[in-house]
Amino acid sequence: MMRMAGVLAVLGVLGGGIVSAQDSGAPVPADKPPEKQCRTDIGCVTNLPLPRFVSLKGSDGKARRGPGLTHRIDWVFTRAGMPLRITAEYENWRRIEDSEGVGGWVHYSLLSGVRTVLVTLDMAELRRSPEASAPVVAQAELGVIGRLLECQPDWCRVSLEGTRGWILKSSIWGVNADEIVE
Repeated sequence: MMRMAGVLAVLGVLGGGIVSAQDSGAPVPADKPPEKQCRTDIGCVTNLPLPRFVSLKGSDGKARRGPGLTHRIDWVFTRAGMPLRITAEYENWRRIEDSEGVGGWVHYSLLSGVRTVLVTLDMAELRRSPEASAPVVAQAELGVIGRLLECQPDWCRVSLEGTRGWILKSSIWGVNADEIVE
């Protein structure tokens, strides 16, 4: 089954998402990360904030049910540069999710610290400056991925397929609502 025009290919059926043993109330397997020992706002491995945004480095990111190669692959992300949110860390593995909350565990080498965003509004307007009255320089279709350059409280400066402009933060996914990026 394909979703979002080839953005995500389903390899396992889980009834609407990935459910961990911890979420379902079942006992946590021995190879499941000991999340209770970690703070919820800081990664145990990197000491970086959680959750945080990253992007998919290549065009083949296999998301597994657990942190390790022995775990079943549930999803394959197929768009290089796709923004993803890291929600947990365990050794060399990161639990990630996409804009729809779908994901799993991926090896850290598949992720990049380059910040990207996904346009979530069809025909979203890029403006010359961060003001509603500024001239429109381009329009972006729903699902376009671009590079995040800067963010103010309500606007973000992005580069979408070579065109730079300011877009309303509410029209993109890949940055927190209160986040400022310089």
